[in-house]
Amino acid sequence: MLPQEESDDRQKVTFKLPSSLKANLKIRAAELGVDIQDAVATAMDEWGAASPEGVASVDTAGAPPFATWLTDAMITRFKDECSSRGIPYVQGLAQAVTRWLDAHPSPRHRPLERNTRRIIVCNQKGGVGKTAVTSGLGGALAEDKDRALAAGGAFPGAAEVARLNALLQKTDEKPDAESEALVDADGSYEAPELRVLMVDYDPQGHLSKQLGVKQLPAAGPSLAKFMARQASGDIRDLIVPIEDDAFGGRLDLLPSCQDAFLLDVMISTARNRQATLERALEPLEEHYDVIVVDCPPSLGMAMDAAIYYGRHRDGEREGESGILIVVQAEDSSADAFSMLVEQIDDGMTDWRIEATYLGLVVNLYDARDGYVVTSSLDEWHSLGEPRVIGVIPRRKEQREAARARRPLLAYDPSCPQSRVMRQIVKEIS
Repeated sequence: MLPQEESDDRQKVTFKLPSSLKANLKIRAAELGVDIQDAVATAMDEWGAASPEGVASVDTAGAPPFATWLTDAMITRFKDECSSRGIPYVQGLAQAVTRWLDAHPSPRHRPLERNTRRIIVCNQKGGVGKTAVTSGLGGALAEDKDRALAAGGAFPGAAEVARLNALLQKTDEKPDAESEALVDADGSYEAPELRVLMVDYDPQGHLSKQLGVKQLPAAGPSLAKFMARQASGDIRDLIVPIEDDAFGGRLDLLPSCQDAFLLDVMISTARNRQATLERALEPLEEHYDVIVVDCPPSLGMAMDAAIYYGRHRDGEREGESGILIVVQAEDSSADAFSMLVEQIDDGMTDWRIEATYLGLVVNLYDARDGYVVTSSLDEWHSLGEPRVIGVIPRRKEQREAARARRPLLAYDPSCPQSRVMRQIVKEIS
């Protein structure tokens, strides 16, 4: 609300504002029952009080005149702030209005009682197994209840993982039947049978390839093109179902396209580029209970957009959506983890959002690799937050599943890796 002493002596002032922003401002103000001139004044004040760092430039080419009513003090503050930032008034107003629209979403945007869960699987270090975890997690979320029960219906907890690795240390041979049959001693598991969309957000396309799905052709529509608003039509036309009885028609994939190598360039001039992934995937949310995003090994704008997409939304249960970080028990993973956390924390500050760390998954763990590996696992556990929610042993089944072009839980639902995937689902449910 504006200060009372500034509310009665306004004068008409004309700036410029892109037509799309003007239209959105008019609609949003009407939806929220706010006078447009009050919305503009609030937007200017909040923009002026915020740090200019991390504010994206807005395309203002061809912006038509825009008239509003402001006090002399408001006008002076706004113009002084534009001058201090070295930007034209049209750019300052466009940034202020954009920021206000982001901070005041449409009440019709989404029913608050229901949100599609969004799980962002990431680490800027390549080769840690993000794709394997995405595929395994997606399969575990969609898995048929009866099939999960037939596979053992349970999963290895921390004690069982330690026991498995103790067995592995004793011999170079494959673990015996006892270690294959490890189960959680203190609880049962019931598969959630959710509708799941896995998004191959990595231009390398490993998730698509491992599931036997061709990458989208570079000349056609793709997720990157929808993000950059270079594609028309319905993004649902790109979805490929994972046809396996294990998932009852509940598991789908949005394949990768090599044009994603240029994604940072494609969205660099977009308005609210951190929201580009959300704008592209939003039409799909009503069709899925969970969307799992397999991120590229990058700290660029594509990762910014993924972080923003996984943020906590109004009306959403705490921990329902968020960031799942895949690491290995080795020093280079710790270095990459630190850089990723810094990017996530900076994004939360810059965009004024909250993003939940769902947990750490330590992948490809084998205690036979010695002290460096075992001590690294201890260090991951000692972090406390984010906590370790799964330790996936290094076994051949995941590689065999990828070679067979099948999801892990369809290829071998009872192997220790599959059981850890179910453990992760239970931890984040």
